[in-house]
Amino acid sequence: MSSSAITANHDVIAHGADEHHDDGSKTLLGFWIYLMSDCLIFSALFATFGVLANATAGGPSGKELFDLPYVLGETMLLLVSSFTFGVAMLNMHAERRNKVIGWLFITLLFGAAFVAMEIHEFAHLIHEGAGPDRSAFLSSYFTLVGTHGLHVTCGLIWIVVMMDMLRRYGLNDAVRRRLSCLSLFWHFLDVVWICVFTIVYLRGVL
Repeated sequence: MSSSAITANHDVIAHGADEHHDDGSKTLLGFWIYLMSDCLIFSALFATFGVLANATAGGPSGKELFDLPYVLGETMLLLVSSFTFGVAMLNMHAERRNKVIGWLFITLLFGAAFVAMEIHEFAHLIHEGAGPDRSAFLSSYFTLVGTHGLHVTCGLIWIVVMMDMLRRYGLNDAVRRRLSCLSLFWHFLDVVWICVFTIVYLRGVL
């Protein structure tokens, strides 16, 4: 093989390595852009709820419907799941694959319990005749809280996928990058829920 061919081949390999590195950077940048778009979606939902919070159409208000201790229990589940995810990430940096899987599983349990409580709350309200078709207030409430619950459900599916990837591939660069994105997503949902708890539930009851 001629020296020019060897040089060209080396350039192709180097270019491929640079592209691989850029792919990782683009993934993180793309995910940040996605989170920003999600912020806009939730901002619009919060603004809509704020406008329609008093549009009960003669129906029940938040003070009559919301069980604050029950919602506080939901909040604690999600906050604890954020802590357990943080422990999983610490173990990822310490190269402890099995512990990462274990802490992700614990996070999955807390997240699933949160979703189950939210579904139970929705079912109870609908059974009481306070479904999303009862008033503009309830319609905006179900849309906002339900959108957050849907995001948590997607996060749970993502956790299951990452546990399987960890089992099969270990802590390689791609898995680490995806876990970092999932960590951002999960903590973002915690921040959104704190806003939901404060603006929707706490303000509605008080």
